[in-house]
Amino acid sequence: MPYSSSDIYLHNFTIGNTSSDVTINTSTTNNNNDTYTTAFFINNKDTTTPVSKLKSFNIQETIQKEPDSEDIDSFPDGGWKAYSVVFGAFMGLVPMFGVINTLGAIQTYISREQLANVSSSTVSWIFSSYLAITFSSSVFVGAYFDRNGAFAPMVIGSVLFIAGLMAMANSKTIAQFILSFGVCSGIGCGMVFALAMSCVTTWFYRKRSTATSIASIGGSVGGVVFPIMLKKLFVEVGFAWAIRILAFICAGSLLCCLIFCKERVTEKPNIIKFKDNKERLLWYTASCFNWRYLLDWKFLFTTLATSLGENSITACTTYLASYSLMRGNSEDVSYLLITVVNIVGIFGRFIPGYLADKYFGVFNVTIVTAILCSLICFIIWLPFGKNPACLWVFACLYGFSSGSIFSLTAPLIGKISRTSDFGKRYSTAYLFEAITTLPIIPICGAIIGDGSPKNYNNFIIFSTMLMVAASVCYLSARFICVGVNLKKF
Repeated sequence: MPYSSSDIYLHNFTIGNTSSDVTINTSTTNNNNDTYTTAFFINNKDTTTPVSKLKSFNIQETIQKEPDSEDIDSFPDGGWKAYSVVFGAFMGLVPMFGVINTLGAIQTYISREQLANVSSSTVSWIFSSYLAITFSSSVFVGAYFDRNGAFAPMVIGSVLFIAGLMAMANSKTIAQFILSFGVCSGIGCGMVFALAMSCVTTWFYRKRSTATSIASIGGSVGGVVFPIMLKKLFVEVGFAWAIRILAFICAGSLLCCLIFCKERVTEKPNIIKFKDNKERLLWYTASCFNWRYLLDWKFLFTTLATSLGENSITACTTYLASYSLMRGNSEDVSYLLITVVNIVGIFGRFIPGYLADKYFGVFNVTIVTAILCSLICFIIWLPFGKNPACLWVFACLYGFSSGSIFSLTAPLIGKISRTSDFGKRYSTAYLFEAITTLPIIPICGAIIGDGSPKNYNNFIIFSTMLMVAASVCYLSARFICVGVNLKKF
């Protein structure tokens, strides 16, 4: 039976005639296919013994990992320090998710101004590259966070994010937009948002869904303020200064994040110092993406569900404003629709998170909201989107039901992971999402094509089917964990 070097198990086995409880925390295989494990006995004696040489190795077919036997009671789950971290993460996610929630406003403007002669599918590569790099760059900080903490990479990420926005202010071509916004700001965004959410999870266990939901509300606040602000600034000071003002506001929010958002420091007795820089580089490189996590079926299906669900929402909100314009609504109304989605999303992030912690469980709540998103698109947006009143109803209902898909991602990963591995698994999930994000937004742009009503309806069907597939994957992950039992999970 294979073992991961990061896994800790409690077992009972017999060496000779002596039965002992041991903790196995490392494993390696030599050329003779002997698996060596370091075993720490209750009597404080340790030994290194090939498993094949043990007379009896009494392990069940399915090993039950102690889900962070790090003591659930050791999590503060509240208090000034814990909630100051939530505040710091909130301030960090105002620019991070706030800009993601503002992509529709930016896309609508540059498609009609700087890139008016460029096809929508080509323009969409700016935003698909931004999202893909955002999600994939988080993988570079997961292992570092688990070992060293958040501060240093958070500073680097903040600087890159602001520098990218400043460079985007002067962009005129597709290549310039991709390099400045897509690459530079994307890398910074991915580093900061992954670290901010990871910090929160180290302080909360029983209230983790509520805490991460409160932190993620920062993204909705940014999504409410930024589109209205940019629309006004585009007219009054032009694109360049509008983006620079946005960058200055983001810099202030990120400064608050750096001050307050800190991980909970716990003992890490098994950390071994690197012998040299080569060993350090090899370890971090190997830890960036651990494909073995994907052999865990519940993690694989949860990752698939997260990727498909978040891509569906991002595609819908990115093209909602341009859809509204196509239907003959004014630019003011189209921008306001995005604002309404984000305002209602504040409640859609907090209320499901509270219900998940208090009554139903994070998987159950996420499954319900994902199904609701699909139904709302098929029942309201697709047949009645040309009616302005129905479009407003859709924006409100979709904003509420989609909010928890983003805010509950961290608790979902945390539910099936040990906190000591959370950073690596969380970033691995988002790297997987990045792979799916890169083609999806351009595919949506290609489906929309010349922007005819028929093409937009095809886009709605495509993006909604992504959410349907996400619902199936959430259900599959839950089934693997607890079967068909109607219980809090």
